[in-house]
Amino acid sequence: MNKLQAMEVFVQVVDAGGFTRAADAMKLPKATVSTLIQSLEGALAVKLLHRTTRHVSVTADGAAYYERCLRILSDVREAEESLSRTRLSPSGRLRVDAPTGLASDVIVPALPQFFEQYPDIQLELGCSDRPVDLIEEGVDCAVRGGALGDSSLIARRVGILHFVTCASPAYLERYGRPAHPNELLRHRCVNYFSARTGKIFDWDFTRDGERVQVALPGHIALNDSNAYIAAGIAGLGIVQMANFMMEPMLKDGRFELLLEDWISDPLPVHVVYPQNRHLSAKVRVFVEWVAELFSNHPGMRLPKMPARATPLEIAI
Repeated sequence: MNKLQAMEVFVQVVDAGGFTRAADAMKLPKATVSTLIQSLEGALAVKLLHRTTRHVSVTADGAAYYERCLRILSDVREAEESLSRTRLSPSGRLRVDAPTGLASDVIVPALPQFFEQYPDIQLELGCSDRPVDLIEEGVDCAVRGGALGDSSLIARRVGILHFVTCASPAYLERYGRPAHPNELLRHRCVNYFSARTGKIFDWDFTRDGERVQVALPGHIALNDSNAYIAAGIAGLGIVQMANFMMEPMLKDGRFELLLEDWISDPLPVHVVYPQNRHLSAKVRVFVEWVAELFSNHPGMRLPKMPARATPLEIAI
């Protein structure tokens, strides 16, 4: 039995949800696909798939083995890419994780251009505001914002987020408009908390050398940017969010800008990826594409300085 071929067939069967579709996709006889899966199960001494006359599903052992197979086959492809001309045309499955707002408002709308350049890449884009374990979850790279600390990851700074403080017209009509950050203590505010630590983030403001950092009272805290904005639109309180997400809603009147002469600390945005493996062609081109995408975005571009990759990890 060719173990690598058997792994490829197994992955295809899981992805396709059946032997017939997998055989068609790989242009193999269905009997060959079935024989390879049986041989693989025999060699491993575990059942990988549940089979019925109408349906094929993966077992618990099969699901774990499937994830390992994906990594092994990806490593094999990357090794081949590094020694062949296919580096010029990267291909294969690319797993990326990005914050919800950045994914929906910036990355996804630009993906048609990405696929025009790299039509052979199959992108799996996880959209969430929670931190992911790249190694454990089999993610090739992640776009994240926040403070960084030493780790086994490589981080390339690709953008910067600026924040604005806003409230819905209905909220302002009922509770009034704060003139100074300290007045927020007497208002209702929508808080945001870390999905990793559960810590609620303070709000900070600077103006003419005066700095104010406040932990605000609030009757609701969220850890998803879309839900956070929805809470603000619903009039649940004052919100502080990245300018690129709020700008359309400031223009159409769903929010009004507050404390306009105060500046909140900007947040750096990085692409992070493991450093203990060869940087595959598909990861390399995605990182370069994201860096260029953000550099052309008026609300995210970095100050003019050389971009460097350093071994860092997002701390929030």
